[in-house]
Amino acid sequence: MKSLTLTFLTLIAACSISFAQCGKKVTITTANTEHLNADGTVARTVDEKAIVDINKTDLAINVNDEHKMTGKIKSDICNWTVPFKDGKWVIKATITDEQGTDRDVTITIEGKDGKVTLLFETDGMPDDRLRVTVVKFEEAA
Repeated sequence: MKSLTLTFLTLIAACSISFAQCGKKVTITTANTEHLNADGTVARTVDEKAIVDINKTDLAINVNDEHKMTGKIKSDICNWTVPFKDGKWVIKATITDEQGTDRDVTITIEGKDGKVTLLFETDGMPDDRLRVTVVKFEEAA
């Protein structure tokens, strides 16, 4: 009975750690962008700094202090086994660019072995995919 109780408490603690990272305000900093073809191969790489701010309902993307986009999160699925290092966070959102154009996007943030990447996909446009390596992933104040 004690081992069952201990196992149950450990499971609850692990789930709490995973869900504790979801819905918090985070800031993601990247250093370069890979533009992907529909088959996932890299078409070109651009050195550019992007900062992505995400909270429970909104997100903002700032690329090189030149291109800014904002968005409303429609849904997300979040599961970090090790906060900001191992796990996955899939965000569905509507992004508005500086010209006022709205696009439905899927943003997948994935951590494997401590390396975090972000994949940005415009829904219905398989040639419009960007992948970036995250250089800094932190909980914002």
